[in-house]
Amino acid sequence: MPDTHEGLPYLRETLIFLALSGVLIPLLQRYRVNQMLGFLAAGVLLGPFGLWLWLGHLPWVQNFTFLRVGEVVALGKLGVLFLMFSLGLELSAERLWTLRHWVFGTGMAQVLLTALAIGLAVSLFGIAPEAAIVLGLALALSSTAVVVQWMTEHRLLDQRFGQANFSILMFQDLAVVPILLLTGMMASGEVDRWLPLLGGVLARSVIAISLIYLLGRRVIRPLFKLLGKEHQPATFVALILLCTLGVAELTAYAGLSMALGAFLAGLLLAETEFRHEVDVTIEPFKRLLLGLFFFSVGMQTDMRLILVAPVLLPLAVLGLILIKAGVLTPLLRMSGLGWGRAMQAGLMMGQAGEFAFIIAAEGAARGLFPSELTQFVLLVVGLSMFATPLAARMGQSIGHSWELRHHDGASLCASCVEAMKDHVIIVGFGRMGQLVAGVLSAQNVRYVAIDIDMMRSTKRHPLGEPVYFGDVSRPELLHRVHASDAAAIVLTMDHPNAALHAASAIRREFSAVPLLARAHDEHHAHALCAAGADVVMPETLEAGLQLSSFVLQAIGIDSARVAKAIREERDSRLAMAR
Repeated sequence: MPDTHEGLPYLRETLIFLALSGVLIPLLQRYRVNQMLGFLAAGVLLGPFGLWLWLGHLPWVQNFTFLRVGEVVALGKLGVLFLMFSLGLELSAERLWTLRHWVFGTGMAQVLLTALAIGLAVSLFGIAPEAAIVLGLALALSSTAVVVQWMTEHRLLDQRFGQANFSILMFQDLAVVPILLLTGMMASGEVDRWLPLLGGVLARSVIAISLIYLLGRRVIRPLFKLLGKEHQPATFVALILLCTLGVAELTAYAGLSMALGAFLAGLLLAETEFRHEVDVTIEPFKRLLLGLFFFSVGMQTDMRLILVAPVLLPLAVLGLILIKAGVLTPLLRMSGLGWGRAMQAGLMMGQAGEFAFIIAAEGAARGLFPSELTQFVLLVVGLSMFATPLAARMGQSIGHSWELRHHDGASLCASCVEAMKDHVIIVGFGRMGQLVAGVLSAQNVRYVAIDIDMMRSTKRHPLGEPVYFGDVSRPELLHRVHASDAAAIVLTMDHPNAALHAASAIRREFSAVPLLARAHDEHHAHALCAAGADVVMPETLEAGLQLSSFVLQAIGIDSARVAKAIREERDSRLAMAR
């Protein structure tokens, strides 16, 4: 039962959650499991419909389970606010303006068309038209928390593909308030008034957002400069909380989403010199509170419905993902993405989102949804979130295969017919790959670069640079660039797992070609050596050696002794890498 210690209520629940976070987060990071989904599963297990339902008579179960959801939900909503705040920090007003055609074009079309398709599908099961409309709109929204974390972990957010997805998520967040308004009208029967009410909401939204942004630019930066000059961490944290929650409260007062207000607060700070310090400061709190939100969502999910509808429930989750992917894929293709990337985005954003829980709860409270339907919807939303990593990986595999089949072969067939020998193959053409290419070109050494990022390769190739799109884990691609006759192959890829996969594939097919690789750290370097790389260079090594050299010179050690010490340290580190 909930514990109410004198002066400190819910201490037991707080301690359990903090202990769970301290154990769960490192384990999920170690095994590369999405943290939010881990908290969702923990909420299901420790909530009133989990262990308590089956083993509630045992004393240890009573001490480690949660029965009251309301307080946890209220605190967990702060996590969503800080997620939106951090997303605003990643953008600027100018960058957001450049994405306007994605936000208000593709995003609006996605929500309306998906809602129409889902609404028609659920109406076939005898659900009232009003409830079907609201359900269609609620399930049309995807999970900002799950999708953004996935794209961040896989370094997709800065690519055009990631910007398109983020823009669609932004419109979905903007659409939450009108959907909640429509839910109330559907429940009360005032559907005939929806047009003037919606027009009033939109006008109020534009005025409120404009005023907050204009006033915020004149208040927030001077406030941080004035109160932040003392360099007191407590003051800095208080200012961040004041900014985030204050602007969120202003948007709520204007009848808009608090999440939108938090995003505006981050957007205002993104244009100041404090953005990076703010991001670092809120990161631990954001993850913990967002985990608490998903934990509370799991607590509200009754898994017994799986036994009641063992066939219908999985089919509903699968149908939801396929409908959303089927709508979003052609929209993104018409907006300029390739078919491969569009299919990847469609499957990755096929789940329902955290705002669907809020809309479903609002509909149930107003009598629009019966309790059985509400629980079924909550379970579909939760299970679709659980299915996101699998769907995203499937989308990534399908997208890469499609692009390789329709782009990779044609470009290399046309350009690499000429036999090459003693050239260097650069795998990955980011900042490191471009640096290596520049050095090789200065020494008149021929090279061919291959990059999995299609936008990067299509941007560089027309400029005359030998940069091609492709996946080096395919042996036929390496044969096409005459890898067996290459002087060396260099891996400069950003993603550690992709580098390991490429090293294994290259070594299996071309055992005699020297393979050199960039590593992120010494642990990654040892893994690359085990995968077959001949020489591995941790990217922090040279920077660390140069800094050490300056330190030794600054404290008065002569240059000859410094050079010898640095050389010996370099040789020792490289010997370990080899």
